[in-house]
Amino acid sequence: MNRLLTLVIGALIMLAMATVALVAIPYQQLKGEDPPEQLKPYTVAQLRGRAIYVSMGCVYCHSQQPRSAEFGADIARGWGRPATAADYAYDYPHLLGVSRTGPDLFNIAARQPSIDWHLAHLYQPRSVSPGSVMPSYPFLFKVVEHPGPNDKVVNLPPQFAPASGRVVASTEAMDLVAYLLSLNHTYPVATDQPEPRHE
Repeated sequence: MNRLLTLVIGALIMLAMATVALVAIPYQQLKGEDPPEQLKPYTVAQLRGRAIYVSMGCVYCHSQQPRSAEFGADIARGWGRPATAADYAYDYPHLLGVSRTGPDLFNIAARQPSIDWHLAHLYQPRSVSPGSVMPSYPFLFKVVEHPGPNDKVVNLPPQFAPASGRVVASTEAMDLVAYLLSLNHTYPVATDQPEPRHE
């Protein structure tokens, strides 16, 4: 009985230490972080698109956290400046990512600002990125013979277009693209990094 009590107390102490180290201390350090002035809250459509991004598992192949130059080639790849804590002020949960099968999306809207590009990429990634390993998401679209005036027709290269009819984006596809186009963190931010000295 004594050993069991010691084991339980030890486990509770370890849990308390982990909670302090992983929750309490970071909270104290970051609670005063204000969002950058240029960072805006998500719109309703962008929030719906963010939920689709999560539900489709995009976070398993794409990160949203460019690293500084000493930790990798993210800046050299054109993924933008390193992320700061304030960049995620409106993100819950944070979608930092767990892998980089695909490119980092922290600044995808700055690199690819075209709605048409994103829609074609979601319908058939290889239509705009030859050799891409990303799966296609045709269920976010429908093929119609005569698109209506409010339909967003997806412009595809002839080899990727259906034999008949036109590909039209669903509301879900448009919401997902709205979210992707909100990912533009190219505004300047204050950093704690010292300025490089020139000698």
